[in-house]
Amino acid sequence: MTERERTGEREPRVEPEQAAEPARANERRPGTLSALDPVAAYERRTTRIREEIARNRRGDYKVPTWVLALALAGVIGLWIVVLFVL
Repeated sequence: MTERERTGEREPRVEPEQAAEPARANERRPGTLSALDPVAAYERRTTRIREEIARNRRGDYKVPTWVLALALAGVIGLWIVVLFVL
């Protein structure tokens, strides 16, 4: 039994797009002019959004949905208490 198996630690998943990340990082060095380029900013933003959607579809989101639903119910309940009780 290895050390990882004893501690219950899992092997990190490496997706194909993550494996190519260091190579892409060298290509995306923004200069002073490219930081102001609206087309490049749009492409960076859409890339980040697509990567986040892909992570969420794989189940790599940070906060479970039931926690978000519970927080929303708590906020609505608190709002009702403030409106009708106080």
